[in-house]
Amino acid sequence: MKQLLPFCALALITACSPQNAPTAPNQAEKNTSAVSTDTKVTFDESRFRNDIKTLSSDEFEGRAPTTKGEKLTLDYLSAAFTEMGLTGAYQGSFLQPVPMVSYTASEDQAISLAGIDMHYRQDIVLGSRHDKGGVNIKDAPLVFVGYGVNAPEYQWNDYENLDMKGKIAVILVNDPGFAHPESDKFNGKAMTYYGRWSYKFEEASRQGALGAIIIHDTAPASYPWSVVENSWTGAQQDLVLNQAEQDKRVTVEGWMTMESANALFKKAGFELEPLMARAADSAIHLELNQTADIQFTSKAEYADSYNVVATLEGTEASDEHILFTAHWDHIGIDPSKDGDNIYNGALDNASGTAGIMEIARQFAAQAKNGQGVKRSLTFIATTGEEQGLLGSRYYAANPIYPIDKTVAVFNLDSTNVYGKTQDYTIVGKGQSELERYLIDAANKQNRHATRERNPASGGFFRSDHFSFAKLGVPAVFAGGGSIPLDDETAEYKKAMQQKMKGCYHSVCDHYHEDWDLSGALQDLAVYFESAKSLANNDDWPGYYQGSEFNSLRPAKD
Repeated sequence: MKQLLPFCALALITACSPQNAPTAPNQAEKNTSAVSTDTKVTFDESRFRNDIKTLSSDEFEGRAPTTKGEKLTLDYLSAAFTEMGLTGAYQGSFLQPVPMVSYTASEDQAISLAGIDMHYRQDIVLGSRHDKGGVNIKDAPLVFVGYGVNAPEYQWNDYENLDMKGKIAVILVNDPGFAHPESDKFNGKAMTYYGRWSYKFEEASRQGALGAIIIHDTAPASYPWSVVENSWTGAQQDLVLNQAEQDKRVTVEGWMTMESANALFKKAGFELEPLMARAADSAIHLELNQTADIQFTSKAEYADSYNVVATLEGTEASDEHILFTAHWDHIGIDPSKDGDNIYNGALDNASGTAGIMEIARQFAAQAKNGQGVKRSLTFIATTGEEQGLLGSRYYAANPIYPIDKTVAVFNLDSTNVYGKTQDYTIVGKGQSELERYLIDAANKQNRHATRERNPASGGFFRSDHFSFAKLGVPAVFAGGGSIPLDDETAEYKKAMQQKMKGCYHSVCDHYHEDWDLSGALQDLAVYFESAKSLANNDDWPGYYQGSEFNSLRPAKD
């Protein structure tokens, strides 16, 4: 997800001290394999572990798209799918080209908001998704637009009767429901798509704004400023758009710290905190009567990246496809850092990629033994997820198999490295009938399904499944849980969380030999059983009434 791994229930990456490493409980017994409720299928823990270790090794250089790390990753995945006996889905190849452009803004930026000099990285992070050599903005009016939301279904429009041409929107993170979860505004603490950074930039562009700057706030954002700094600096990749679409985008976009925003509003004669309260109560826009000067150079470089797409053909309804997705990419290398400068991305998302590989192996092995499923299964290791779901967005817009023949999507983005759990987390639980399959499979493991503990983080909108949900394909993002299996596992989890604290989108997201992967294998079994059941019937799950996607593919009930 762009630069933000989804949610805490799945295994939010957390710190990196190598001292006093916790010991996984009964690791030798718990991790050697995981048997699904289908007794003929056994997941190989050592193979799963080795895939994570290899993909997140320094040799793969953080797996940034269009780099040496991508080439190594594509070769590794293609070889693995070939060995399984799967078919390359793109004209006989496993590699679907994804036209991409990398925008790199200079670190030397001259930024003044309301006459206050803003320091790049420390106070503000800005970039431009245009191939024009840079940005040279002078005296652009600054306008506070609350949450930057235009939502007719909620009778909410922060831009109503506002001409944004030539102006820069200053926007709050998340949506109004976060501030007033007890009210009926939006979806309470559970973030809607209107709370996502991507929506805010899109809406500012639709309103004709010159620029858009989001005010970072740790609680409603669900991640600290360090994540913004690490993720939004350096090369920023995007899909290549046609010129008409490109011209509609804001010229400059980015984030500022809460401290910088407070200084800006004070200079404009306002206190930000009461304005935030007003913005949560009702739609608001306010001319700050201050301007922005922004100058920096930037460059654009074009290159294809690739999705890896492998298919196991169904025995009967082979034109109907169930997809498994996981993004193979991560952030790469930051040459400006001293010492360790590789974002290895072991949890995010070498573990998810390894997960769909292990599931694919099990289905392929059954097919070789004459136990293939009726519908086709397609495994997509996507590119560019960290830059805004680029690979999945491209596939959804340019599907190898028709969207109306795509039954469902099972997405893996980070797996559970904290041991087995009594519960099972479904992110955004309550969206679609597809969840019933997960609930049934989890129940067979004596686990109960729950929604994520922090719905305010907007996990449902932050990973590759969302690209398909927007088109009405039932898509799930699930795994892990918050209740450890037993006291021993709870102690291990507590120690491992402390060890990994602060490693989300950081250079310390390394592979750990002492990870207890039994919980991850437990989750792979849930996905396997769910997909197998759906692949052997003629059900077409839909979205429940009340879901944003119900009108696209309604539930039967």
